[in-house]
Amino acid sequence: MRFKLMRFKLLTPLLLLLPTSALAAPDSGNVAWVLVATCLVLLMTIPGLALFYAGMVRSKNVLSVLMQCFAICALVTLLWVLYGYSLAFSGSGALLGDGERLLLRGLGPESLSGDLPESVFLSFQMTFAIITPALITGAFAERMRFSSLLCFIVLWFSFVYVPLCHWVWGAGGWLGNLGVLDYAGGTVVHINAGIAGLAAAVMVGRRYGYPQTAMPPNNLAYTLVGASLLWVGWFGFNAGSGLAADGAAGMALLVTQIAASLAALTWMALEWFSNRKPTVLGIASGAVAGLVAITPAAGFVGVPGALVIGLAAGAGCYYAAVHLKQIFGFDDSLDVFAVHGVGGIIGALLTGLFAAPLLGGFGLSENVSGMGGQFLVQAGSVLVTVVYSGLLSVAFLWAIDRFSSLRVTREEEIEGLDIVLHDERGYNL
Repeated sequence: MRFKLMRFKLLTPLLLLLPTSALAAPDSGNVAWVLVATCLVLLMTIPGLALFYAGMVRSKNVLSVLMQCFAICALVTLLWVLYGYSLAFSGSGALLGDGERLLLRGLGPESLSGDLPESVFLSFQMTFAIITPALITGAFAERMRFSSLLCFIVLWFSFVYVPLCHWVWGAGGWLGNLGVLDYAGGTVVHINAGIAGLAAAVMVGRRYGYPQTAMPPNNLAYTLVGASLLWVGWFGFNAGSGLAADGAAGMALLVTQIAASLAALTWMALEWFSNRKPTVLGIASGAVAGLVAITPAAGFVGVPGALVIGLAAGAGCYYAAVHLKQIFGFDDSLDVFAVHGVGGIIGALLTGLFAAPLLGGFGLSENVSGMGGQFLVQAGSVLVTVVYSGLLSVAFLWAIDRFSSLRVTREEEIEGLDIVLHDERGYNL
């Protein structure tokens, strides 16, 4: 995304010499690619993430997970239209955008964002806004009330996702002005969601019986199909974030594939060595960890960076999921923090190193001095995201719990959320 903005700034003097009709004509190739990328990113949430999570919960909670992802898709779409897009991308304030596009007023077929129709750009960004809060649901799966979930999503989207999105990607955003590199959402999406997931797992509390009672996944075939859809959809996520069908998109696609593959094999190898058997859940989790970690770096690093990021993500996220959770004793049901939080942090920090031409990258931010300066800026953005997302997530969950219980009762949890909250069953039990 930053590549696209930088390129547009460099071409501005030449564009002024062109006829008005030329300025008003979107690039059809770029438009077609971003339309496809938008569909791919939406595919990541429904059905990709929905199936990925549904396969890992117990059979009595399958519909609840699917319902959460589907409802968040619809809810965030409306919030994005009402005010989210305007506050994230209109105007050039350091903290928030302006109200120019509230309710998308003034938007028409002729409205442009760069060389794209603005409707295409806002729809592409909408799919990012949809998947980010949906990721959080895996941390408290099988125990949160649906009404409390919806309240939390509205608050978190409005006061955490939208401001952070503007800070990094919006015109004038203060983190972007400092030189933070986040090509497709390592900070805005994955660290943000991972930290919120950790906060939610702690605030909601452990599932009854955890960790003494075994809680095996109900259908790992669903999980693998969901992971496969996430993997394919991620090409829209990363390669689409340059907003152009060009060499940068091709390179982003290549490094995404490399990092995901190496992370999947790394997680599989560590699990194989430790438990004597490789598992479907392990290789799927490793692939997603690699996809997460390469996300902030996709448009800035070359093959060497992709290899190191994939290896580090596979090993680091495996350790977080298998050991770190046991050390601290929190019940992050589907390892949202281990995969997205830790993977996002690994990717954001390593972007600061491997974006350097010396290590095969394509250039550091013009606002920093050298590789060391870029690494410090990246580390600062990680710290800001962890503190901001973590504190506000805890505050929102605490407030919701004061007015209405966050989680279902013990009896309701034992019976299962499908029948208790939705009066339906996904299986004949």
